[in-house]
Amino acid sequence: MIPFLDLKAQYSQIKPEIDAAVARVVGSGHFVLGPEVTAFEGRFAEYCRTAHCRAVNSGTSALHLALLAAGVGTGDEVITVSMTFVATTAAILYSGARPVFVDVDPVTWTMHPGSIEAAITPRTKAILPVHLHGQMADMDSIMEIARRHGLVVIEDAAQAHGAEYRGRRAGSIGDLGCFSFYPGKNLGAFGEGGAVVTDRAELARRVSLLRDWGQETKYNHVIPGYNYRMDEIQSAILNVKLNYIERWTEARRSLAERYNALLSDLLCPRPQPPPYARHVYHVYAVRLPWRDEALTLLREAGIGAGIHYPVPVHLQTAYAELGYRAGDLPVTEMLANDFLSLPIYPELLPEQVVEVASTLRNAALRPSQVTSDRAEHPESLVTRSHNRRAS
Repeated sequence: MIPFLDLKAQYSQIKPEIDAAVARVVGSGHFVLGPEVTAFEGRFAEYCRTAHCRAVNSGTSALHLALLAAGVGTGDEVITVSMTFVATTAAILYSGARPVFVDVDPVTWTMHPGSIEAAITPRTKAILPVHLHGQMADMDSIMEIARRHGLVVIEDAAQAHGAEYRGRRAGSIGDLGCFSFYPGKNLGAFGEGGAVVTDRAELARRVSLLRDWGQETKYNHVIPGYNYRMDEIQSAILNVKLNYIERWTEARRSLAERYNALLSDLLCPRPQPPPYARHVYHVYAVRLPWRDEALTLLREAGIGAGIHYPVPVHLQTAYAELGYRAGDLPVTEMLANDFLSLPIYPELLPEQVVEVASTLRNAALRPSQVTSDRAEHPESLVTRSHNRRAS
């Protein structure tokens, strides 16, 4: 058996440190917004190369509070992508704003800068790019558009701890950056957790107030707020794991290189990070027009595999009221139909990568496998999408 993710293997390697950290918190009797949270905030801000970090109870809360801190509210619009987990869209709606979806680039699979300006209206307040699978969006282009139009930029870096774009860390380029520490993330807690990072002191202050009932001091509520605080046990665990994140990231990158080599002659487009980018491979996804057959064969062989995400947000029933239809975001929809996520985590063995790749190759040789022009020529979909919007 090769699991898609093996959190037990990670825990077994650092068990004494984790157990000691949890016991320390339990023995202290201090469980919410205490010294462990403060220590983690300082260390994670340094890791992200930002001035401030505010820890919260989930990545969704991080996005929600970042939007509110930036002044996004009722009647505003936020430009984002549909190729993401639904939390990105939900946070925008929580703030009272409306998500406006643009398509993604067919090579990097992140927000296509060329789609942004056509989506800007007088109601647009912010741009919210998603660093999908651990690869950062084209932030220089996005920031240039945002500054020219006076818009806020909030990075959804929930899958991109330690990713880099031209030497700058995820979360450090936009006005605010948002992270999730859900257990399966590259830096994962033993439950829920999240953080907002920023270089702007006033934005950090507003997030601090908003996460703790709007309190400036105890029982002194200066703005309406929320109960979005991170607990001490999660911070203590993250403080331990932060010691290992670079080692784990390099392991992921090494495994991804091995996948790339083993799949190099197979018709399955893979992540294509630019030479100036550091992809951290939260997910290693390939594009397969015969995805469902491959998934079945992998599972029959005892290999865990998944799909991120089979139905893009704009086509989810829960968000039908936004008014999007099939065909509105052709590249996003193509990726949703083709994506297959393969096992990748620091404890995965090189010989297991060989087994996964070999099984995938066997799936490619099955006579019932289908072919598709979109596997080789996705750029035509971008042109079609732009023409549709222009008309």
